[in-house]
Amino acid sequence: MEIKAPSLLNAVPPYGHVITSEKWRTSSLIQSLKGGGVKILFEKELGVADFHLPNRSCILYVSECDIIAGNSYKRKLVRYRNTSSSFQELVLVENTRLSEQYFSAVQKFVVFDLGLTLLPVSGQTEASQLISQIVHGEGRENPFRRRSSSRLLDPQVLALVQRVPGVGRVKALALLQHFSSIHQLCNAAPQELEPIVGQAAAQQIHSFFHKPTAAGT
Repeated sequence: MEIKAPSLLNAVPPYGHVITSEKWRTSSLIQSLKGGGVKILFEKELGVADFHLPNRSCILYVSECDIIAGNSYKRKLVRYRNTSSSFQELVLVENTRLSEQYFSAVQKFVVFDLGLTLLPVSGQTEASQLISQIVHGEGRENPFRRRSSSRLLDPQVLALVQRVPGVGRVKALALLQHFSSIHQLCNAAPQELEPIVGQAAAQQIHSFFHKPTAAGT
């Protein structure tokens, strides 16, 4: 199936604006973004992605309902990965009390099978905060692309890493100096993290990105 390119994407999105699929118009996420000073441009034919951000990244949102409903979200993720785009593809996944038993499998599929960057959120409110951080960040370049450690230290990336339990500013800076991308940090094993932040923080960071399933797999 050919995905029609949205008309608004013929040009780079204006800084401070988010191009959003029309289906999100009445959502609490959009209301939170507007309350945070983010300008929204709605597009009926945005393709698979839910949001296009001014730092040339796009977002597909996988909700708790999507995960619990079955494997149909996987087909959407594959289409998202296969869409030819100059945008960096990010995936926000709701990791809630109801969906946490499936989270490990979802993460494996998104990160290891498809090679996309996954960011867990508790719901639409946290997702809107993360999007706002990116939109209002000082740097306009996409912080999720692979780059040298000296260029990875964008304010929005630093703020994101500090949201991980047990990680303050000092540890966040140390991690970003060591790992070349957010994707690499998300996939780091505890033994890779321990020399940088210590054993306790290493386990907390690893657990944050790798929630165990109910079956312990």
